[in-house]
Amino acid sequence: MTVRRQRSAAVLIAVALTLLSWAMAGAGLPGAAAADPPGNGFDSAPPSFTDAAPGAVLRTREVTIGIAGVATPLRATQALYRTTDQQGAPSTTVTTVVRPPTAPAATRLVSFHMAYDGLGAACDPSYTLQGDDPTRVTVVEQTAMARYLAAGYTLVVSDYEGPDLEWTVGRQSGYAALDGIRAAESVLRLPRSTPVGLVGYSGGSVPTDYAAEVAPRYAPELRIVGAAAGGLPVELAHNLPYVSGSSQWAGVIPAIVVAYQRAYGLDTSSFLSPRGTQLTSTVADECIAAFAARYPGLTDAEMVRGPFRSLLDVPAVAAALNDNIMGTAGTPRIPMFLGVGHSDATGDSVMITGDVRTLGRTFCGRGVRVDFHTYEGKSHGAAYVPFAADGFDFLAARFAGRPAIDTCAVIAPGPALAPIPVP
Repeated sequence: MTVRRQRSAAVLIAVALTLLSWAMAGAGLPGAAAADPPGNGFDSAPPSFTDAAPGAVLRTREVTIGIAGVATPLRATQALYRTTDQQGAPSTTVTTVVRPPTAPAATRLVSFHMAYDGLGAACDPSYTLQGDDPTRVTVVEQTAMARYLAAGYTLVVSDYEGPDLEWTVGRQSGYAALDGIRAAESVLRLPRSTPVGLVGYSGGSVPTDYAAEVAPRYAPELRIVGAAAGGLPVELAHNLPYVSGSSQWAGVIPAIVVAYQRAYGLDTSSFLSPRGTQLTSTVADECIAAFAARYPGLTDAEMVRGPFRSLLDVPAVAAALNDNIMGTAGTPRIPMFLGVGHSDATGDSVMITGDVRTLGRTFCGRGVRVDFHTYEGKSHGAAYVPFAADGFDFLAARFAGRPAIDTCAVIAPGPALAPIPVP
């Protein structure tokens, strides 16, 4: 471990202790016992909102930020706002705007995309940030979030999967992230010239990457200074055979089917096996901690019935996956930090290291400054700590106006990113 990484790890530990002290200090605060239940009406779309501009705030409320069921002294504003779905239709979702405990000299926004990877409303950050954490992921990411808050950044934490929790669906995740920034700037009465950074790992890398790709045409007025994305699912058609039969990650297979059925209207009755039907029904309202490792050894082939031998044989599935290959939605006009673990011959146990290299080289070929990091020997979970530290440093440098590091000349080639043949 380098001196810089050692220092960054020490900082994260210190921040974790600070976060714990915040929680302990707030143990007797009103609202500490339970978060506001999801689906209570706040996040319901109003009867008429389609004429509202993307990012328009439809309603707001104040909430207390909690950790592990205990309230902290931090208050946040949640906003229901108008955004756009994968097909370009108006939609709504919620963002949580968390101000730092000490007012900074100048406001700097970080759109922090949590890896909530869920299919039910109880997985949404707008719920889990209030202290009820069925995912067991929220507390981990709150450590990184606390470091940004301690440094004076204001966090914008959006429910980027949308009202139907369409996990890993790309463009709409990017739209939701960008519209969440617009909504936050309205709530805080900030000008569009306010500097903004994007960061996200694993599932959170989806809105991070896609926001960077679509921002030049979808939200050109925003002043985004950089994006840090780690553990990226660049082309899910490559990830699928990698996790098939896995002891830790096979449970994501039925979850992906659920998400894409919602986003693309897949007729799952036409291709799922009885086993596949049962599993998709079981995971349909769960968060990733509940399903990822629950079905060790589950294979892609078990999910489908004849004549199909894989989900990739199903034309509608193949077309939907092809619609979500990173690098195809646009070209970022900002520096990009890309990080990924590498713990076996293929990747970090779920993400494919070579695919992330290829994405980086693709952006490099279009003139984007890319700082690419491989975390050798680190699995997907283990790579989060060094990524969180490196991503923070990368964004801090962008906010400070320092030139971005460019590693384009040394990124090794990876596999081709191309649409799979649609049967």
